[in-house]
Formats: sequence, structure tokens, C-alpha cells
Amino acid sequence: MTEQTTHQTEPSTVGRTRLVADEISRQFGEVTVIDGLSLGLEAGQLHALVGPNGSGKTTLLQLLAGVDSPTGGSVSYEGPATARNIGYLPQRPSFRPGFTARETLEFYTALVDTDPAGLLDRVGLADAADRRVDELSGGMTRLLGLAQATVGDPPVILLDEPGSGLDPGMRRRMAELGRELAADGAAVLYSSHDLELVEAYSDRVFVVEGGSIVERGEPGPLCAAYGVETLWDVFEAAVDSSGGELDVIGVSES
Repeated sequence: MTEQTTHQTEPSTVGRTRLVADEISRQFGEVTVIDGLSLGLEAGQLHALVGPNGSGKTTLLQLLAGVDSPTGGSVSYEGPATARNIGYLPQRPSFRPGFTARETLEFYTALVDTDPAGLLDRVGLADAADRRVDELSGGMTRLLGLAQATVGDPPVILLDEPGSGLDPGMRRRMAELGRELAADGAAVLYSSHDLELVEAYSDRVFVVEGGSIVERGEPGPLCAAYGVETLWDVFEAAVDSSGGELDVIGVSES
């Protein structure tokens, strides 16, 4: 599938861009999951990655994070030299049982100049600092994973469906934290099926289908370009025109 950029082109990679994917592909045997995809993430912006189940979002985030390597193309970091360039929150973070939230972060911050207490406070886990990780709720585990992803204040932060399976209030909190990290200067990319939150909080949206970006741009201008009122309508039109299946959630889950 060829990449479609009907209404907006990718911004220049000069200046504020922190992470650039250039024509990356990922194949597993004869199956192509990511197909010649290019994008750039800019400092100070909250980017959202949306697409149907199986469209390649998780694989893309793993390639950007360096967890996996592309079979074609390249991913390059163009930001300042730091102790940790990229922070990554997987969809299902896990931690060694028996340790408290504070002890867990102390392990990750041992080699960088970061205060575990400050991280816990930023994500709202200060009161749960001495609770064992195996006693945390699903939402708290995600928050601890987000704290771990921000150890060392990496310039790029990648979040794989941080609100998946959480209640509406916790999903909104995750979006707010992403917005705050971007406001502090990070280039943040997160995947989500909650298009209402994406539209409300994101600076830029990438719509992925079949391992390619089929649309990209700011939520407001995208809606105007398609002559529609919501990002769901943009998503529906973009994915439908590429022949994809609309199995993403278009409204906030209850």
C-alpha cells in the first residue's frame, strides 16, 4: 500500500524534529506489517497514532523505540545528546513483584540524575509510593510505567495505548499527562482508540492502516479539509478510502 498524504505533507526534519522515520518497513516472514512509512516527531508536540486493530501501531512504536529493527529504511534521533534519548511505555508494562513503586523507580533512576519521588508525584502516585507493584491497580501500573518511561527526562516519549482498558477518568488523565510532557518540551507520540481524547488533546494525528500512514495533520484543519465535524469522520473517510476495516472505537468508551 502506498502512503497517502492528501491534505498535509510531513514537516521539515530541520530544527525542532526529534525523531525521524524514513521509509521504514517491517516484515515477519512474508507478512508486511509496516510498509515504507515515514514520519517526524517534533519537540513540544503531542502526536497521536490512530488506526484499526492490526494496522501496525504497536510494531511502529517498537521500531521507533528501538525495541525492534526495521527490515528496510531507518529511524534516526536528531535531538540533544542526553543520558536517555527515548522513553517507551509498552501496552502492558510489567515490573518485578515484591518491590514497591518507589523501589522500582529507584532501580531505573540509579544511573541517571532523576528523583524517584518527583516522578511518582508527577504521575499522581505519591500516595502509593510504598505499595508493592503487584498490589497496584491496572491504572496505577500504567502510571508507574509512564513514570518509568520518563526517567531521565528523555526528549522523545512513546506511549503504546496508555489508556487501554482504563476507566474514562483515567484515560483522560493519561491524555493530560501526555499534554503536560509535551508542554515541558518532549516530543510525545501515543497510540489510542479514543478519538474524542485524541481530538481534544493532540497537536498532530497520524492515521495508520495496513502499515502505512493514510492521513496526517492537525485535528482541526483535517476536519476542515474533509468538510466534517469530528476526527472520527476523518478517520472513517481515510481508512475507508484505503480499503481498511473500521474496527476502531470512535467515541469514548464507557
